[in-house]
Order: sequence, then C-alpha cells, then structure tokens
Amino acid sequence: MLKSHLQQSTKSLIPWSTKPFIFSREILVFFPINILSNKNPRKNQKKNNFIVHYKAANSTKAVLSSTKKSMGVKLVVKVQKSVGGTNFGLSRGLDDLLGKSLLLWIVAAELDPKIGIEKPSIRIFANRGRDVDGETRYEANFVFPEDFGDIGAILVENEHKEMYVKNIVIDGSPHGKINITCNSWVHTKFEKRIFFTNKSYIPSQTPSGVKRLRERELVTLRGDGFGERKKYERIYDYDVYNDIGDPDGNDNGKRPVLGGKQLPYPRRCRTGRSRSKKDPLSELKSNFVYVPRDEEFSEVKSSTFSGYPFYSVLRAIVPALETVVSNSDLEFPQFLSIDSLFNVGIDVSRQGNKKKGMFDVVPRLIKAISDTQKSVSLFETPQLLQRDKFSWLGDVEFARQTLSGFNPFSIRLVTEWPFKSKLSPEVYGHPESAMTKELIELEIGGSMTVEEAVQQKKLFILDYHDLLLPYVNKVNELKRTVLYGSRTLFFLTHEGTLRPLAIELTRPPIDNKPQWKQAYFPSTWNATGGWLWKLAKAHVLAHDSGYHQLVSHWLRTHCATEPYIIATNRQLSAMHPIYRLLHPHLRHTMRINSFAREVLINANGIVETSFSLGKYAMEFSSAAYDLEWRFDQEALPQNLISRGLAVEDPNEPYGLKLTIQDYPFANDGLVLWDTLKQWVTNYVSHYYPQTILIESDKEIQAWRSEIKNVGHGDKKNEPWWPELKTPNDLIGIITTMIWVTSGHHAVVNFGQYIYAGYFPNRPTIVRTKMPTEDPTNEEWESFLNKPEEALLKCLPSQLQARQIIAVMDVLSNHPPDEEYIGEIIEPYWAEDPVINAAFEVFSGKLKELEGIIDARNVDSKLMNRNGAGVIPYELLKPFSEPGVTGKGVPYSISI
Repeated sequence: MLKSHLQQSTKSLIPWSTKPFIFSREILVFFPINILSNKNPRKNQKKNNFIVHYKAANSTKAVLSSTKKSMGVKLVVKVQKSVGGTNFGLSRGLDDLLGKSLLLWIVAAELDPKIGIEKPSIRIFANRGRDVDGETRYEANFVFPEDFGDIGAILVENEHKEMYVKNIVIDGSPHGKINITCNSWVHTKFEKRIFFTNKSYIPSQTPSGVKRLRERELVTLRGDGFGERKKYERIYDYDVYNDIGDPDGNDNGKRPVLGGKQLPYPRRCRTGRSRSKKDPLSELKSNFVYVPRDEEFSEVKSSTFSGYPFYSVLRAIVPALETVVSNSDLEFPQFLSIDSLFNVGIDVSRQGNKKKGMFDVVPRLIKAISDTQKSVSLFETPQLLQRDKFSWLGDVEFARQTLSGFNPFSIRLVTEWPFKSKLSPEVYGHPESAMTKELIELEIGGSMTVEEAVQQKKLFILDYHDLLLPYVNKVNELKRTVLYGSRTLFFLTHEGTLRPLAIELTRPPIDNKPQWKQAYFPSTWNATGGWLWKLAKAHVLAHDSGYHQLVSHWLRTHCATEPYIIATNRQLSAMHPIYRLLHPHLRHTMRINSFAREVLINANGIVETSFSLGKYAMEFSSAAYDLEWRFDQEALPQNLISRGLAVEDPNEPYGLKLTIQDYPFANDGLVLWDTLKQWVTNYVSHYYPQTILIESDKEIQAWRSEIKNVGHGDKKNEPWWPELKTPNDLIGIITTMIWVTSGHHAVVNFGQYIYAGYFPNRPTIVRTKMPTEDPTNEEWESFLNKPEEALLKCLPSQLQARQIIAVMDVLSNHPPDEEYIGEIIEPYWAEDPVINAAFEVFSGKLKELEGIIDARNVDSKLMNRNGAGVIPYELLKPFSEPGVTGKGVPYSISI
C-alpha cells in the first residue's frame, strides 16, 4: 500500500502531460522521499530503496519485485547558463521543493529478444544540483537492470522554463561511462526530445530498439508545411526569397520574389509569416524572423560571438553615422579627410546611441576618449594602409589583388580573341569590343602578337561585361550611382605577376543615345590619360566589389549553403554519420543569413544603399546564379579548371598544374582542399566500406535528391549534378560542401577590412560617369582643372564610406570563441577510435599548413605575396587569434 500511495501522491502533485507516451512499456523509478519536505532530498537517497514500476502495454499496472541483478547508476544533465549568468529552468527554491526538474526516459538500443518488441524504458526524475563552470547540473541516481542492454537514446521532457541542454552523462552502467551530446534547446512540455547516443549508425545498421525513434524524429523536423513557425519550433522547410522587400512599409520597398522560373535562386528556410497587403507575393515584415530553435545562438554564445557585433553595428552604429553626416550625398573634400577617419574620428556621443553593452560589443569601432568624455567612432587603420599608404594608387596592387585579395574567384584565362558580347545586338548594341588587336599589342610592347599571347596563356581577364550590361540603364536611372559593363585585361609577366593592359567600359543604347564604349589604358606619361585610367579603375573595382559581395560571398557561400542545412536536418537522422560530419560546418549559418535578410541585403539596406547595383542587387545575384552557379564547380579543383587557371596533370601536386604558378589563393587552397578531402575520405570509408551501403542508404539518397530537386530546385534538370552511387561520389559531394563553408568563405570574408577598410582601394559604388562619356564643355573643363575632385566625387559619399567601413570591420572580425576547423574534435568523432585517429591526422595536417603558408610568405620569389609593402597572404591559415587578423578558417559560415 505504501508503494501505491507514493505513486498516486506523486501524480496528483505534478501535472504530468496527458499526451500518450511514445513508448508503450516503461520502468518508472521513484525516490523514497517526502517531496514536500524542505530538506535536501538527496541526503536520504539509498540505492537499494529505489522502487521500480513496470507498465505493460494494454495491461493493468503492477509492481515488480525482480530477482535479477541491478546496478546503481548516476545520471547528470548539463544545462548551459544564459549569457547573463541566469540559470535556465526554475529558481533553486522551487526546484528543491519539488525535488525534480527534468523527466527522462532511458531507451534500450535493442528490442526484447524474447518477444520482439521494445524493452521497458527507464523513467527517472533529475534534480537540480550544483552550478559548475557556467553550467547547471541536474542529477539522478537510479537502478540499471542487468538485462537492459546498451542504451540507445534518452528522451527528455522539460517541466519548466526552456533550457539549453549541452549533454547527458551516465556513469556506472555495465557499459561504462556513456556520453550523449545534446547541444539543443528543450522547450516546456511541447514534445519529448529525443537524444541518441554518440555512436553513429547508417540506417541499415540502426539498433532495432531505436529505429522507430529515428524515423519519428525526422518526421517532427520536417513539419507539415503549414502555419507560421513559432520561436520554440525545430521545423526545417523550404521557401522562396519573398522577404527581401518591405512593400507595406515603404513606397520604394517592393522587391521581386527570388526563386522560380523568372528569377532562379536557392531556397531559404520557411517562416510562414503572413503576406503583405500591398504585395501578396511577399511576406509581411515582423520583429521576429523564425529560424529553427537549434540554429539560434544569441542566448547561448557569449556576447562577443559573431552574430552579436554584426547585428549591433547595423542596428546601432550605422543609424548613428547617419545623424553625423547632414548630407547623405556629401563627398569627401580631400583625401586627407578620408585619412582622418582612422586618426581623428567622429563624435557620436551626442547622437544618443549609448545603448547598454553596445560599446563593449564593437570596441574596435567606438573609442572612449577619457579626457573629453566623448564616444568617438575611430576606425582602426587597415593593414593595407599601414604597410603602404599609396599602394592603392598603383597598378601593381590593383593586379595583385585579383590573385591575393578577398575575391580571387573572378580572374579568368583568355581563351578566345577578339572579345565579343553574346547579348542581343538589337538591345545592347554592337557586340565587338573596343579593345582592338592593335591597341593591345601596343600595350604588350611588341614582344608578341595577341594571338601568340592567347596561345601562350599570357592574357587574363576580369569580365563583368555581359553580366552587368542588362542592368546598366536601369541602375543609371537611380540617384547617385553609375554602372557600366566592363572588361579588364591583364598580361602575365615573366616574374609571375599580372600587369594591367586595358579597361573597357560600355553603356548600351538608351532613348535617343547610341551605344557608348571606350577602352582606357595605363598612362604614366600623359596626365589626362593617367587620371582617366584612375577613374576607370574605380569603376572596375566597384564592379568587382559588387560581384564579390553578392556572388562570391553571399550567393556561393551563405545562400547556396542554406538548402544543405535544411536537407541535412530533414533527411539525415542526428545519429547518421554524415549528419555528424557536416554538423559543425552548418552551425549558425541560418541565423546569420536571417540577419542579412533583415539589415544587409534587404530593400534599402546596406548593400542597396552603398553598392553600385542599388535596388537591383539581389536580382543581379539571381542572374549570376542562373548563368554561373554549378555545384560541381564549387569544388576548388574544378573551379580553377573552369576558369582556365589550372589543368589536370597527374605529375603535379594535387593532380593540377596551375596556369599562374604564384597564385596564393590556389597554392594554399589546394593544400587545404587536399587535407579536407583526405579527412572526408577516411571518415566516409569507415562507415561505407562497401558500395552497396551507399545505394541502400535511404536517408543519404533522400538528402541528395532533396538538395537537387528542392533546395536548388531551379537547377534540378542540369546535367552536372553529381551522382551518388559510390563512396567516392559521397566523398566529392561532402568535401565540396565543407570547402565552401570553411575555406571558400574564409577567403571572401576575413580579408574585407584589410583591403576594403580603406575604401578608395576597393570602392563599393561609383557615383559619377566617366568624363569622356558624352561630356558637356563645362564637365570636361571641370575634369581637366580639378581631376582629384573628380575622383573624390566618384567615390562613395561620406555616409556610404563610414557605413561600409563599419560593416567591413565587423564582418572581418573573429570573436574570442571562434570555432576553427580541426582545432577541437567533436564528441561523436572522439568516441570512435578510427575516426579519432583520422581527426588527429587531419588536425596535424592543418598545423602543417600554417608552416607552409609562413614559409611561402617569406619567399622573395613569390611576388604576389611578398615584397615591399605587400600584405602576406594568410587568409587560408587555419587558426587565428581574436580580432581582425586576415587569417583563420572557421568550421562554418557564422558571420
């Protein structure tokens, strides 16, 4: 009677959920304590007094007195404290009063061999215990039946406030210490969360006792595709980019939907928000943008984590800068005024933007001047300016950065001559280039003909002509921005460096004006030609900056990766080895992408107001996706081959011969690529020793199919999608994804402030047309009399420049808790001896890469990374200290 009374009393005091349990058979473990006592309930616990309650399916309840041996086992649940140090969950006093905080079910890995159904689960309560190293621990001691077998999973039901569960440790079982990595939010009673053990299984090898749970969890994560998503949900689903615009909030806020036949685009995570009243195709803006709960980092990571300063600077610093500059179109009066941004600063204390914690979040941007008690925006001097203040004016640095800057993905080998546009002549004018054979041979210096230069692989090009030309007339109708189609031609010298030969700028016909195009050339002996060349370079650099930000950076890393994240969570179980291989590379990206859609690439956001393409920026990225993006060419070797920068050669390291031997991005990138591929090869080969295991893996096949047909569904019929029939196929696919999220993103992101912090070196927008494009007499005379003023007027305005510098600074910053590739092993990998050994090799190779890069940077023969005033190429060094360092390769796209 006492035992029955205890059970009855407990259920009447605690309002357990009335939902049916997932399991039909369970063992209930209770502690022999008075839960209303103020005494510490753990003091009187005795292992031999535990009561085990057995609940059989479709039967009456009965108390078992098992004669089989059992063991006393301890369970600890580690819960992360919030950023401010407050514990998630109930207050200590109420926890002590109730004697429990978490309800857990321990699930056997295998079915009962005698009757072929799931074994009874062990149901226990975990009490709140100590706070240790920023964690709150919930503890339980319970009886572990000898015949229970291996543990397959643990179900967690949270009784109280949402909490972030880091891991669960079971110590004292017959199988030794068991670690279950969670790293997940557990909401209040909305579902029983399933956490599998750290041992990985492909579907065909799943232990029989957790097969149903494996399938059930995936069903939960997929959702049903209906309704607006709530903050606590973990549902992954697809949608088009219909949330860039804000038609209800701004007359100039409507933007086309990206995704579909007209504007192909990758898919983003579905939020299910209501539709706009003015534009039913667009989502309504709101203060909350859903991402699946486990993609959130802001309440768990410290305030120095990447997402915090990114969001803070755009929400706080940028508006402050707007109030400092009274005229948003005002240019800098002289270049000394630009220099003063880095040694004088501007007072923002009077702007009322001293929000709590803001100055701690972005310390590089805001300096407290103690003697004046002012808060001053004082930007750090970029490394480019520190090393050579005038390098940005020269052609050497202009050319070098195509190979060693933060956009080394655009330079291509010239394989055809003469250049000819593929666009319609009726719409865009004559297709022939203004770069004629005679003009180019004059620039080459008579050493060879153009045909010989092409044959000898001496000519290279930045070609934005046909990609930009359809947007030129539309953009030029906007206020204070000018666009052309452009080609920039380079010659490979015998020293292995590039020398600029010519720039061509084109404007298509408009109204009654015919097509305009002109070629410009370097000129050191002609003052007018020299200034026209400087202005032409500014236009090309703005084109390259726009392409870098919208295509090389946003589209090819952030945007293209989001479908991989969605498919991985929808189709691969959390116990799948490929899920666990990819997971560190997919962390935090969805949240940072949602931030970008709110304040960076949104209508009238930073990109639209400070880059040349204006409100057509995202349409342009769609055009680039349609014309250029191919999954197979996102792999570094295939990307280099596609641009003519390498050819296959089995006698060369990594099987490739580079067209430009001193190509720092390719030189270092191929070492990193090979290191990644070897790690992935060892990992995949361990779990897929036979080809049949790939073909029979229904999860991995569904994953590949969903990425192709849904996530990148606008390109589903392309013939270049890789097959997935063998382990080698999978190795290629996974290596490509990991490269994109790590090496590729590091290259295009973490050098931005170094090179673009001093914006004349990399202007993001040009605001005036070339002086030679249909000038009036007054315009031409003004240029001749004050060419420096013409250059200053064409560069970004004071407001645009300050905003871009601030954003570049934050984007280039590594937080103190950055997660670098290969630095710390994932718990899942560490518990498998084979994978643990492979990771040690992987980590060691990355450390070797650090030394390789250091050695290359001091080699005087490598002039694209060494020389007077030259910035060493370190963007692919795997590790870094915090801050803007121009090095460090994180696991994932987290900024």
